Amino acid sequence: MNFPDTRDQALARLHKFVRHVGRYSSNRNHVIPHHGNVSCLSAAIRHRLLTEWEVAEAPLTHYAASTVEKFTQEVYWRTYWKGWLSLRPQVWDDYLEGIEEHPDAEEIRQGKGPVAVMNRFARELVETGYLHNHSRMWFAAYWVHVARLPWQLGAKFFQDHLLDFDPASNTLSWRWVAGLQTPGKTYLPRRTNIEKYVAPELLDPHGLELLENPNALMPGNVERPEVTRPSLPEVEVPSDGRVLWIHEEDLNPESSPLGAYRPSRIVVTGEFFGKSKIQKEWLKAALDDVAGRAGKHYDASVEQVDDLIAWVGGNGEAEIVAMRPEVGPLHDRLGSFNESGLKLSLVVRPEDRYLRSLARSGFFGFWKKLRSRMASGEFPASGQRELF
Repeated sequence: MNFPDTRDQALARLHKFVRHVGRYSSNRNHVIPHHGNVSCLSAAIRHRLLTEWEVAEAPLTHYAASTVEKFTQEVYWRTYWKGWLSLRPQVWDDYLEGIEEHPDAEEIRQGKGPVAVMNRFARELVETGYLHNHSRMWFAAYWVHVARLPWQLGAKFFQDHLLDFDPASNTLSWRWVAGLQTPGKTYLPRRTNIEKYVAPELLDPHGLELLENPNALMPGNVERPEVTRPSLPEVEVPSDGRVLWIHEEDLNPESSPLGAYRPSRIVVTGEFFGKSKIQKEWLKAALDDVAGRAGKHYDASVEQVDDLIAWVGGNGEAEIVAMRPEVGPLHDRLGSFNESGLKLSLVVRPEDRYLRSLARSGFFGFWKKLRSRMASGEFPASGQRELF
């Protein structure tokens, strides 16, 4: 498995995969060796080595929009989840508070449970930092409804190992499997479905009888989370001369409203939120890549530091500008800036602000509005399109 960890590598993978996007809808659900039927660009998109729009736009040079609609939908599911959680940040806090260890969890995490294919998925996650989306759904459903383990602990297992770990996509997908995201609707790991979509050479049938007729673990009364943060602060790009902070939430600042910014210096930081050596190595390479690109694009000195606040203060700086992190571990650390007395200006991409406004209810309402805007040429706006 090879997951691009530089922008050039990601663009090359995207352009190569575009030739196969016409078959994506019919092939995407199959779990095959080496996952050649999917792009394997999820880590690059999650950390924005590539933007969602350029990934969605690339196939349109070869195919009609209707032909590649399923691929485009999958790209924007991630954006939808981010918008949904940004409107309801308390759901992330509730997830963190609900993580409690369970005595039966370690056996499943180590791939030593009673169902061989689930053991394979657990080992693949730990060894490669990746799982096919269908495998993630089956494993999560097995964890919750068959092994009867807390969904929060399973979500944390994915958080600790996925190269493309995204707080919104991961948390809300696990909630969906557990029957919390869409009240009354759960997802179950069914033997017939697994046998249909997992390649024979990957499917050990041992233990599949446990998935013949799985029973859902219903969560009881579920209240739909309310919107508690209906809007984000309107922040214009500040005047030149501040420290530009580039972080792992957006590794492509040159395509953002900060593309024309002229900083005094650039600081690149990356927090390793998981436990995995693979995660750390991938992110280190991606951070080195953005540091190299930033030094050329912005014509300013670049530093990579572990303690941003101490470095900025120690170098006589008092103002920082950055792209706003989405709800998640890095966002949780922003309070430290208020305590330090440093001024932090957080900029939001215009397309993110617009798509966030569409994420108040379900995905397909979100998609209907977005598809209409894309078909009319209104999204992204012409000024945004030039950024990409």
